[in-house]
Amino acid sequence: MIHPTAIVHPNANIARGAEIGPYCILGENVSIGTGTVLQAHVVVNGWTEIGEDCQIYPFATIGSSSQDRKYTGERAYTKIGNRTTIREYVSIQRATGEEQVTHVGDDVLLLAYVHIAHNCVIGNGVTMSNLAQLAGHCEIGENATIGGMAGLHQFVRVGRYAMVGGASKILKDCPPFCLIEGSPAKPAGLNSVGLRRGGFSLEERNEIKECYKILYSSKLNVSQALERLEEEVKTSCGHEMLAFLKADSHRGITK
Repeated sequence: MIHPTAIVHPNANIARGAEIGPYCILGENVSIGTGTVLQAHVVVNGWTEIGEDCQIYPFATIGSSSQDRKYTGERAYTKIGNRTTIREYVSIQRATGEEQVTHVGDDVLLLAYVHIAHNCVIGNGVTMSNLAQLAGHCEIGENATIGGMAGLHQFVRVGRYAMVGGASKILKDCPPFCLIEGSPAKPAGLNSVGLRRGGFSLEERNEIKECYKILYSSKLNVSQALERLEEEVKTSCGHEMLAFLKADSHRGITK
């Protein structure tokens, strides 16, 4: 179902069951999965793949060339997973770098005016509230929540089930399961509601709490905290937090 006012390049790949609404514009290298609905005035261009059963609201732009000064027109991609909702005026830009990808996972909810810059990776189940803004190369773990009007510096990582408070200025990495908020951002506890809703066991939640205490409530520096965590963690969640803290980082950990 393609509205007669839509402009769709003849080489675009539109699956059966997809709907292209009034005044949408789709470029030559665009692929749209079955069941996906572009409501109206949506622009999709570049080398862009959108999965199945997505809902894309008016005036969203997906796959436009990045605003990175280094981008010179090379073949780079934008990929959107399945069952993702993209609300009004969201902008998602293609990657910078030959064959590089800006990726948004499955079951993601992007509220109005969200911006996702080049080379970002958004995990499954992420929620980004209105006006949340990601600079280039950010990584957002599965089921994380980014509050409204939060701004993330380029190369920042946000761990799984972490929560970034609204209007926060995020300059450094946010460990999994934690609540980070403020300007400048500081740790403010655990994402306790998210952990309960996510079905984490009492044992897992207790160990996450102990990890948080070691990292943020003790007088240990990061290196000392890592040594202690290596000695004490037992659950998969504890090992996940430890792995996040030990991984290569451009920005360091929020402290």
